[in-house]
Amino acid sequence: MDTQRWQLLISGRVQGVYYRASTEQKASDLGLTGYARNLSDGRVEVVAEGPEDRLSELKSWCSDGPPEARVDDIDVTTQPPTGEFSGFSVR
Repeated sequence: MDTQRWQLLISGRVQGVYYRASTEQKASDLGLTGYARNLSDGRVEVVAEGPEDRLSELKSWCSDGPPEARVDDIDVTTQPPTGEFSGFSVR
């Protein structure tokens, strides 16, 4: 399978609700690499690399997130994969 890189910008109530930690667990379970971090504008940025089907599964999960989250929108951008990540982390 070809490796892809997706950037997800998730808006809504996604900070202070364990969104990044939950995303790290889900992405790791899916065998994806990359990171999740809070942005100063209140969104969460997720950058992940892996097979398209696994990235789609992560995006689907991100639409709901953890129980306390409320996701209003996800903006997805595909980028060239770099292979720079050895695992998935919270930044």
